[in-house]
Amino acid sequence: MLEQLKESVCKDNKALPKNGLVLWTSGNVSAKDPETEYVVIKPSGIHFDDLTPNDMIVVDLAGNVIEGELAPSVDTESHLYVYNHCPEILGITHTHSPYATAFSIAGEPLPIYTTTSAAVFGREIPLSEIAAVGEKAIGAEIVRCYKETKCPAILLRNHGVFTVGKSATNSLKNAVILEETAQSVYYARTLNAALKPLEPSYTSEVYDFYQNNYGQK
Repeated sequence: MLEQLKESVCKDNKALPKNGLVLWTSGNVSAKDPETEYVVIKPSGIHFDDLTPNDMIVVDLAGNVIEGELAPSVDTESHLYVYNHCPEILGITHTHSPYATAFSIAGEPLPIYTTTSAAVFGREIPLSEIAAVGEKAIGAEIVRCYKETKCPAILLRNHGVFTVGKSATNSLKNAVILEETAQSVYYARTLNAALKPLEPSYTSEVYDFYQNNYGQK
């Protein structure tokens, strides 16, 4: 079932440590199949190097396991909450990537300082409130921030990062760009503490150009 999607989600999960976004077994990528509305997500506590497409777990939007021998990620309920409340989202990535997470711990949203982040996000990366204990509460905070800002990246306060997209790979790309941005801003601020973000009007221009021109048609 959903063999191609399982291969894609497995590949994207393996890309997390390769891009320096996770350590050990933390973090995950999931995808929702638009036809069946089933969700493919990694199993809990398995090292990324050991993952195979057959290890991926298929669940429905209520959290029932449809296919898979292993327990799904402990973050599954958070992912499902987002999919249930934002039907246009088809991919989610969750990481504790160090530089972006540092901003979430410091209690700072991440302004737009680079043309790359302007092109991908188009607006300041929002910072959530501290979510109540429980995966459903985390999902609710993600949805609130996303609906208020339409930004595909959220800094979950004192926790980590959630990024969303039109596919699992798209959400992964957003997580990679977010971490790259956070790292660049961290270093730039050590050189210039009075660093100012890009003007919102310029950020919007860059975003519109990128969204309409980048990639193959």
